[in-house]
Amino acid sequence: MVEVKELVKKYGNTVVLDHISFSIAEGEILGLLGLNGVGKSTIMNIMTGNLAATEGTVTIYGHDILEEPIKAKKELGYLPETPPLYMDMTVKSYLNFVYRLKKCRLPEKEHVEEVCRGAQLEAVYGRVIKNLSKGYRQRIGIASALIGRPKVLVLDEPTSGLDPKQMAEIRQLIKELGKKHTIIFSSHILSEVQAVCNRVIVLNQRKVIADDTPKNLSGKLTGRSLRICVQGPAGEVGDALKGLVSVRNVERQRCEEEGCCIFHVSAKDGADIRRDISARIKQSDWLLLEMAGADLTLENVFLRLTNDTEGGGC
Repeated sequence: MVEVKELVKKYGNTVVLDHISFSIAEGEILGLLGLNGVGKSTIMNIMTGNLAATEGTVTIYGHDILEEPIKAKKELGYLPETPPLYMDMTVKSYLNFVYRLKKCRLPEKEHVEEVCRGAQLEAVYGRVIKNLSKGYRQRIGIASALIGRPKVLVLDEPTSGLDPKQMAEIRQLIKELGKKHTIIFSSHILSEVQAVCNRVIVLNQRKVIADDTPKNLSGKLTGRSLRICVQGPAGEVGDALKGLVSVRNVERQRCEEEGCCIFHVSAKDGADIRRDISARIKQSDWLLLEMAGADLTLENVFLRLTNDTEGGGC
């Protein structure tokens, strides 16, 4: 169990984190989602004891990271955005070095081989690190985080700089590790969070603006959004939809069918736009061919949430 309470971080008069609070249950894969510079790495550095908070506390399985750092860090495995590797070492010698650095008491040979299997490094166990791809280097960083069998893995941008194939492999690895560990990782890549996490915390303007499952986040906004297909002139249909008092935003979508147009329409808070749209089209010569709940991706959700907090609307 990880508890983050009222976390504040200031550099002089600049506020980086503004009373951030959340908890992570055992076995969760939690994604910290936000734009670059929003404070994800700062939260992780405070959680792992590498940075002191201005205010607030972090406890790892009951141990305060500042008051009981040794006990708290025994429960943590940390992968920074750039793993601190020694490039002239082999994978085996580096992991043995980390084993000794962490003062691990598990049987050394068996445990190092165990973390290699966990990070899928068997094929490069005896190779020099500088000769390996960045994908394998990330795996080595994850393997070093696994030494000591920590309950919690903290992974900062684990797929940063990887090609699409390597990203997919690391995502799958994180999902496998999630069967045995509680995982928190940060990302600005929306598809990554959607593919891996069972819970998402969205950060914007130094605060938590959403905390839910990807499915629930999408569902909450899908209820306010419709995809409609109309047979009629696109310009006139679009203007008519924008003129409805219950409609917040209208976005035209690509349509291959001649004489037809497709729009994504979102409602103002609490409004049911179905009746208004049906009534408006009934007044015209147009034909309503389709009206369905819009299938929002996590990217749509993120943009709408951040726009809302900035006062821009959807």
